[in-house]
Amino acid sequence: MTEDIKIIAKNRKASFEYSLLEKFEAGISLQGSEIKSIRAGQISIQEAYVDVSDGKQAWLLEAHIAPYEQANRFNHEPRRKRRLLLHKKQIRELWNNVRIKGMTIVPTQVYLKNGRAKVEIALAKGKKAYDKRATIAKRDEARSAEREMRVR
Repeated sequence: MTEDIKIIAKNRKASFEYSLLEKFEAGISLQGSEIKSIRAGQISIQEAYVDVSDGKQAWLLEAHIAPYEQANRFNHEPRRKRRLLLHKKQIRELWNNVRIKGMTIVPTQVYLKNGRAKVEIALAKGKKAYDKRATIAKRDEARSAEREMRVR
């Protein structure tokens, strides 16, 4: 069985703001009008984050899914909290890392896999200002090296 993956939204800022340590794939519990909006590409995860409540359930917060125009009165709340579908062992691991080690969980991308909406979440540790400057310097250096190769 081949996996048909279509990336809908990426959180490019997450890799700049955080050091991404471990990634997980999670399903999202959605309403009917929400999946229609996601398939139309109407989702933003720039300010979104994941909260694990009491080590029992994981929730996607502050993700904006635009209302679906044709759903009129049966529409959804754009910024409601959405349950993430993970195994208990994965939730426990995330909970322990957040609670004990002071890490955070950020969504990195939303995609459709075999017709189902999935979100890739990453266990992350915040970068310091000097780490961000080093990342910018490395990126600029790579760009200038690429320019040099093009000129020759």
